[in-house]
Amino acid sequence: MLKLSGKAVYKGIVLGPAVVLKKKDQQVKRTKIEDVNKEISRLEMAEKKSAEQLQKLYEKAEKEVGEASAAIFEVHQMMLEDDDYQEAIRNMICTEMVNAEYAVAVTGDNFCEMFASMEDDYMKARAADVKDISNRLIKNLTGEEDVDFASMEPSVIVADDLTPSETVQMDKEKILAFVTIHGSANSHTSILARMMNIPALIGVSVDLKQIHSGVQVVVDGFHGEVIFEPSQEVCADAEQRMKEEQEKLTLLQTLKGKENVTLDGKTIKICANIGSVGDVGYALENDAGGIGLFRSEFLYLGKTDYPTEEEQFQAYKQVVQTMAGKKVIIRTLDIGADKQVDYFHLGKEDNPAMGYRAIRICLKEQDIFKTQLRALFRTAMFGSLSIMYPMITSVEEVKKIYHIVESVKAELDADGIPYKVPEQGIMIETPAAVMVSDDLAEMVDFFSIGTNDLTQYTLAVDRQNEKLDGFYNPHHKAILRMIQMVVDNAHKAGKWAGICGELGADLDLTETFIRMGLDELSVAPSMVLKIRKKVRDLDISKE
Repeated sequence: MLKLSGKAVYKGIVLGPAVVLKKKDQQVKRTKIEDVNKEISRLEMAEKKSAEQLQKLYEKAEKEVGEASAAIFEVHQMMLEDDDYQEAIRNMICTEMVNAEYAVAVTGDNFCEMFASMEDDYMKARAADVKDISNRLIKNLTGEEDVDFASMEPSVIVADDLTPSETVQMDKEKILAFVTIHGSANSHTSILARMMNIPALIGVSVDLKQIHSGVQVVVDGFHGEVIFEPSQEVCADAEQRMKEEQEKLTLLQTLKGKENVTLDGKTIKICANIGSVGDVGYALENDAGGIGLFRSEFLYLGKTDYPTEEEQFQAYKQVVQTMAGKKVIIRTLDIGADKQVDYFHLGKEDNPAMGYRAIRICLKEQDIFKTQLRALFRTAMFGSLSIMYPMITSVEEVKKIYHIVESVKAELDADGIPYKVPEQGIMIETPAAVMVSDDLAEMVDFFSIGTNDLTQYTLAVDRQNEKLDGFYNPHHKAILRMIQMVVDNAHKAGKWAGICGELGADLDLTETFIRMGLDELSVAPSMVLKIRKKVRDLDISKE
């Protein structure tokens, strides 16, 4: 039995098998072979396995994000079966008497270079596809398999750390808990854990080489402990506590359909934050009043090329239609900082959190922005949709956005495509936006306060730096005063203001937020009913 401590970012307790994600250096060595037929046979088995994996990925993506977004895996299957690609690999094995892994790696590099040098943008994009296919083949040849999240049993994910692109590809129904060596309380992994209502520990000093997938593990988010290969006594205690927690959750279910109103009649809207089409179910399951933050960047993460207008339109439309008239606020692309995407070629920055990200990318790379806006405007015809622009710092930026909006409208008009310009709001997540919120309120339809970045920029604390967790204080008086200023300026202009950052789910501040006059709190789906219970137990008339 091995007991380790860590920092809990979501409380709860689970018992289950571990799935250990180990990052391996995929260096391919050239090895001379004796039996060509045997090597070709190995290659064919790896190709067959790769094709099966791609088919499963296609079926999963089609179910979760729609046929258009799943098409990338069809492209990968076609390229895997490409005659020129296959013949080049086999020819190298036969003529140079080298191992299949080396032949795949060299052929992949050659094809990548060929595609990358082409003038046609579509063909250039195929370079990343070939690289992805080649890496998959090499993994299957070496026996280094990706975890098949679709077929695994419900498990505890144990890893060094998890990137947004990794977590977005996981089958969330199969994850019991997260345990990571690195990460911060504000990392994507932590946010995902809170959304899914599962325990998560970060900063756990576990040697991944000593832990193997399949071992039983207890993750105790209440005490910040993880226990590998627990004794029967520890397992029995965990099962009893899991039962008690489930009973508490069952009691919360009785609040479904109830109003978010205090004992003295104050109301507040409670919505859900989601990160993908597949997360809509969490919002509905927890009786959210709408989607207060839909992180659209999930469409860009884990892909090898920019999502098309049609891919985005189908995904957004699915969310809006599924929410059946409840408002859905979609945040435009917020790539950068901790959310890196290779094909954006953003380059390394010394301080990415304050660098080239979010609306700054959209205002510079206007074709990317226009594609998303076209998809969003088309989606607005199918339900209650609002658009939210992130990382705003000035009135001038909003003016530039509106200029682009006008050009998108003109394009859609010229194309004869039906559309509607929905409600447009901005995220208040920089001190600059707070200080000019009176001017901004006159230009937009609503404010949604992103407390994660607002805290980071106000306190000069990198929220991704685990060493600074003790200095990251969203309860700081400066943050609360800023929130009050934003609410007041919104209301003076006749606009509404809400919070979509993690602070909105802080039960210790629920009463404070209602007294401030906030109109909406958008939180992880798992927190909707907990916030509702807190609201319904409050009496704001009492000082």
